[in-house]
Amino acid sequence: MLQILVNTNYDFVGKRRWFYLASLGAVIISIVSIVAHGGLNYGIDFTGGTLIQVRYEKAVTVDHVRRGLDRIQLGTAVIQQFGDPQEYLVRLPQSDRKSDELTKAVQGALSSTGDGAVEIRRVEFVGPQVGRDLQLQALYAVLAGMAGILIYVAIRFDYRGGVVSVLALAHDVTVTLGALSIAGREISLPVLAALLTIVGYSINDTIVVFDRIRETRGRGTRRGPGLAGLINAAINQTLSRTLLTSFTTFLSAFVLFLFGGEVLRDFAFALVIGVVTGTYSSVAAAALIL
Repeated sequence: MLQILVNTNYDFVGKRRWFYLASLGAVIISIVSIVAHGGLNYGIDFTGGTLIQVRYEKAVTVDHVRRGLDRIQLGTAVIQQFGDPQEYLVRLPQSDRKSDELTKAVQGALSSTGDGAVEIRRVEFVGPQVGRDLQLQALYAVLAGMAGILIYVAIRFDYRGGVVSVLALAHDVTVTLGALSIAGREISLPVLAALLTIVGYSINDTIVVFDRIRETRGRGTRRGPGLAGLINAAINQTLSRTLLTSFTTFLSAFVLFLFGGEVLRDFAFALVIGVVTGTYSSVAAAALIL
């Protein structure tokens, strides 16, 4: 088996206070960012409204797009460049107009600014009730996943291990949400899928470390190393496997972030951050808290 680190003997337990401070700092920064931004930046999937993707014949600025939308007075619109300066995403609040009427009105208003013909490439409409329902379902999905993991780890190892695992997962999710908040990225259904993927990925690494701790403890003697020594040995023995697995996953997510296009960029960004935090929590958080 390929190994990049052989016979390591790092004292993770001895440096645990530094790891605790790093984790606490990352969580605090994440929470402060979320609060400072007035909560998470939910996408149209969760807030309701209309999303229209438009493409101009030539490059334009956000101000050009906004001047066109101001002619039909649809309320505050969120305009985001989508790939290149010719293509934009326009997010509109709830409107009494029908979807077809709204689309035609937007196309006419944008075309009237003299920047050439405007092509409507995509239209998505989500009602306010659907958006609220999706927010609740997203919360239930994450909580149900953590509850299931708590039960599984408690049965396979012990209840304390289950609680520690859930704390580590909460750390991973919070830091990932904080990174999304700092970067100004939206919380959408693909991002929710990324968060659930991170939960599964992180617990997999944590269970590998916990399992090695149990195996090492089972082979030990009364005169063998204490719990701190067992945990250090378990982390060092699984470190090469953890880093290799994490690096290949990180590399795939990073390539997707760079070349996957705007539609997948938020999803890939969440995965990139989640792989890093999940690996960190498995090596330097969960086992040390245990």
